[in-house]
Amino acid sequence: MKSLPTKIKRLTAASLFIVGMVGASLATASTTLVVGTWMPPSNPMNAVVLPTWGAWVEEATEGRVTVRIEHDLGNPAAYYDLVEDGVINAGWSFHGYLPGRFTLPMAVEQPGMGVNAEAASAALWQVHETHFAKANEYEGLELLALITHGPGQLHTREPINSLRDLRNKRIRIGGGVQSALGERMEVTAVAAPGPRVYEMLQQGVIDGVFMPAQEQRSLRLDEVAPNLTLFPGGLYLGSFAMFIDPEFMEQLEPRDADAIRSVSGLKLSAMAGKEWDQADIDGIAYAREKGVNVIELDENHPMVQEFNQLIQGMDDAWVASVQRAGVDAAAALADLRRLALEYAEQN
Repeated sequence: MKSLPTKIKRLTAASLFIVGMVGASLATASTTLVVGTWMPPSNPMNAVVLPTWGAWVEEATEGRVTVRIEHDLGNPAAYYDLVEDGVINAGWSFHGYLPGRFTLPMAVEQPGMGVNAEAASAALWQVHETHFAKANEYEGLELLALITHGPGQLHTREPINSLRDLRNKRIRIGGGVQSALGERMEVTAVAAPGPRVYEMLQQGVIDGVFMPAQEQRSLRLDEVAPNLTLFPGGLYLGSFAMFIDPEFMEQLEPRDADAIRSVSGLKLSAMAGKEWDQADIDGIAYAREKGVNVIELDENHPMVQEFNQLIQGMDDAWVASVQRAGVDAAAALADLRRLALEYAEQN
């Protein structure tokens, strides 16, 4: 065989070099994991949790997976479908926005947990793994974390001196256990996603809202709900899920999918809960700085005694409501409270 002319040899060598460079580039190119989010930029999920988790993912995958955060992609309730349908790779949302689909995580929302968001989030993840996962409520999604915000408190346009003052008041209800509380308090419940609360209060559509104290700052509720009533332990806890598209995980190299899981789960749940707790501390300080009427109740306050009477039987009602899930709900709730208290004592 005759040797190739010098020019052709040079072209062939150059082509091989280019192909080699492209191959190397493809081999080192990173995969972008798109996470959808909602709520204002100052919300702890947007300000701290998602950016921190994104850095964890990049480090754990040695840069092969990077995280891009996309804001305001629609109604918060739609994020489950956005991920399940592959529009985005991952997201988070409130369980109560889809009534009837996520019944088991509502265990953590019951009044009387007596712990902060970090302890409750860590315990909820553990109880999900041991009790709830078999019910497959997250079919079509892979869970990354289970999170609670801090204790839900009462933000109102006018001061509230007794739970009787709330009767027939228009109160925004976010779903979940808040709905049961609203019924027992005989309020006029108004359903709406969190980002709409400021506008609704400003326009007088609602008289108040159940939300964690951090929303005084995050949603600027100090401007429209200048009365913040703090119950010891709060009225309830609100629960969220963070989830990812299973098909996206399947398309990754197994080592990268495992790396993402290694920085999620219990680790991510606890970190997120801790940031919600800090946001509450900052929110209360902010409210006081802005001149909000912060009413901090103690265990002996008549309104707290009213509340303790009002919530009698709620545990039993939740246990009865999830009978069809095939889970020992009473045992799960007992484990949840035990694990949460143990975590709080150890941390």
